Amino acid sequence: GHCKQPLPWMVDAGDDDFTEVAERADVPVVVDLWATWCGPCRMVSPALEKVATDLAGRIKLVKVDVDKNPRLSQRFEVQAVPTLLVLDKGRTVARQAGAAPAPAIRQWVEQSITAREG
Repeated sequence: GHCKQPLPWMVDAGDDDFTEVAERADVPVVVDLWATWCGPCRMVSPALEKVATDLAGRIKLVKVDVDKNPRLSQRFEVQAVPTLLVLDKGRTVARQAGAAPAPAIRQWVEQSITAREG
């Protein structure tokens, strides 16, 4: 959008507001655990944003900077960035590490949420 409002299906979250933002969402949440110094994270970011836009209303993208949010990084046992998770009501239903192109990410996300949709 042009109105400079944050897009409801793409948000940043951290140790303090993750529960509110990600675990209480009424749609599955794709969590992007990333770091500013990480090259592959910068590659995967636009792909994730495209997928989130394509699937707006069906998923929510929540980006977490692991360096600023050590509790989340520990909780999800992040060993490499980017690490992508799909959460359904706070429960991890899918997980993948490393960068991938948008079509591959979209397929992975859709498979993860289709299992939930039935």
